[in-house]
Amino acid sequence: MERAVYLFTGFLEAGKTRFISETLRDPNFNDGKRKYLVIMCEDGEEEFDPADYGENVRFTSIESESELTRDTLLQKADEAKADIIVVEYNGMWLLDSFYNALPEDWMVYQEILIADSTTVLQYNANMRQLVVDKLTSCEMAVFNRVAPERDRMELHKLVRGVSRKANICYEDMAGDIEFDTFEDPLPYDLDAPVIEIKDEDFAIFYRDMTEDFAKYDGKTVAFVGIVALDKSLPNSHFAIGRHIMTCCADDIAYRGVVAKGTCGLKLTTRDWIRVEGTLSEEYSKLYRAKGPVLTVKSAKRAERPLQEVATFY
Repeated sequence: MERAVYLFTGFLEAGKTRFISETLRDPNFNDGKRKYLVIMCEDGEEEFDPADYGENVRFTSIESESELTRDTLLQKADEAKADIIVVEYNGMWLLDSFYNALPEDWMVYQEILIADSTTVLQYNANMRQLVVDKLTSCEMAVFNRVAPERDRMELHKLVRGVSRKANICYEDMAGDIEFDTFEDPLPYDLDAPVIEIKDEDFAIFYRDMTEDFAKYDGKTVAFVGIVALDKSLPNSHFAIGRHIMTCCADDIAYRGVVAKGTCGLKLTTRDWIRVEGTLSEEYSKLYRAKGPVLTVKSAKRAERPLQEVATFY
């Protein structure tokens, strides 16, 4: 039986309990018939009162990250005979711990980050890896306790530095919610005959292209990247990309696209070249699926950039 999961993330005292409590009292969510299990992964100042939600809502807790296993989740859900799982996740635990433990027939329907606007930037400064972890896959970021004088652009940039897909909303001190309306222009012209990707913009380009390839399909792009050869690719095919850092040195990883055509260059792994070519979506053994493929029109040797690792800042 497939079980729907609603995952709420955020740091201690961010307001997750209150947000979940309001959700459980909403008849559009809790119909009073299906059985709900709330899994609490941390103890905050606010507590749930089971009497507020009906006999169809049960509560349990997971007190340590090591306890977060597939068997534990299944046992708790089966004991509650739960149809729907609501998770109040511990902000100090990486989300991989949850997703790696997720039973095969559980489906995360929605992942929401709840953040206290008065403390989230401090968390970002001191524990950026944990903040990025929560922002990467969330579908919505809700900033609460937003005072009238609060600079919302700071909060907007925090999210957009990691994800261009997440919706953003702001809850003021009275509990009124307003959705984010800031525009995010790309640092290059998508309508140019050749889209020139500057060294400092490669991370943004790669993320935007992989999140919304449709707007890049058939476009001609030019950028400087590092070559990676792979035995699974046919002759004259290679990967071209950059090492990208999302939040810290520990998460630096090579990210690139498959390219076909060397324009006469004899390439080796770690060569820096400037390529110009047209993007299309094709199957590649490197992806083991369809993905972006660059048909190279021109290629030439290039100097490595002063900042070899691409970032979002």
